[in-house]
Amino acid sequence: MGEIKNIIADMAKDARRAARDVAGLSTSVKNRVLLWTADMILTSRGMLQAENEKDLKAARQKGLSSAFIDRLTLSDKVIESMAGGLREVATLPDPVGEIPKMWKRPNGLTVGKVRVPLGVICMIFESRPNVTIDAAGLCLKAGNAVLLRGGSDALHSNLALAGIMQRALDKFSVNGKAVQVVPTTDRDAVTELLKREEEIDVIIPRGGEGLIRFVTENSRIPVLKHYKGVCHVYVDRGADLEMARDICFNSKVQRPGVCNAMEGMLVHRDVAKEFLPVMAEAFSKAGVEIRGCPVTCGILPDAKAASEDDWGREFLDLVLAVRVVDSMEQAMDYIAKYGSNHTEAIVTRDYARARRFVAEVDASLVLANASTRFNDGGQLGLGAEIGISTSKLHAYGPMGLEELTTTKFIAYGDGQVRS
Repeated sequence: MGEIKNIIADMAKDARRAARDVAGLSTSVKNRVLLWTADMILTSRGMLQAENEKDLKAARQKGLSSAFIDRLTLSDKVIESMAGGLREVATLPDPVGEIPKMWKRPNGLTVGKVRVPLGVICMIFESRPNVTIDAAGLCLKAGNAVLLRGGSDALHSNLALAGIMQRALDKFSVNGKAVQVVPTTDRDAVTELLKREEEIDVIIPRGGEGLIRFVTENSRIPVLKHYKGVCHVYVDRGADLEMARDICFNSKVQRPGVCNAMEGMLVHRDVAKEFLPVMAEAFSKAGVEIRGCPVTCGILPDAKAASEDDWGREFLDLVLAVRVVDSMEQAMDYIAKYGSNHTEAIVTRDYARARRFVAEVDASLVLANASTRFNDGGQLGLGAEIGISTSKLHAYGPMGLEELTTTKFIAYGDGQVRS
């Protein structure tokens, strides 16, 4: 325990010193680091996948789920996505130094707000090794130092990816302590990180609900939370049912093990008899198990009766809760009770009802006539994201560059004193 404490203390102190250096980097230098890292990720594909295979082999031996292994895998697509994400971040405007507002006081004092880095960010995450690059790239562009503590199941992958970023920092004479990966899988390391309020400015946990709750309950440092993704699609009366089928299928099936996948489908009673059999046929071919309300099971003989625990459950698998509702109001009430403030969608032809749903439903992204899978920094034009915040201070939704900064007040005078 003493050794772990010392390791974390040294890393946190180094990160605090590095944060001052990184905050002053030019946009040009930051972009060159990002672009060189992107190139090296692609040219190092073989090495990365060899290291990743060590983690995958261990995961298979433990009998971990297919959804978990999917999140752990550095496929060609994931590697190309990481490189593409870094390149996109390099093209985005640098938020540091932006002055969003300035005004003059009656005494002649000019007051304004300027965008500045948060400082030292600590990411604690599970299974997805691509988070190492996404987080490091975004934090660097936003002028922050970052401490990364990945899950034990991805240790080889995380260290390999961090090694590439460290080479990039060194190549462009940037303080290498700006990006650090905790080199141990010991759980005590997380506890120690959560105590370093003198050096770390914010904790961002990314993973299962258990991890988020542990971090929130034990941290002395502000936490940006993302508990779980219980996302719904509501198919309204009079909806374009072909559109609804495509949206619901994509929301559930394209990648069921991620937080923006649909976990509950709500269908207006007026279209249920026409829509559900067609939708169920498509889901059946994709291996989706439907757990339905009594009305749903009456329409779909092969559906399983849902238990109370299935409502509001994050399955992260090819399992879907389905409920028939009498109105949009009932659908919104259901979402308010069982949703997780992550992503909610409506399929409707009625513009007024779409506007009302978008305005009244409380989630970090509310969509009309589009898949829940779009709640993603890259898909929304932010570049790679560091996570999706389901809390509201100081960010709500995908956290891109701007969300990794804050604003401070500045003032220019010519000798004013307060009377």
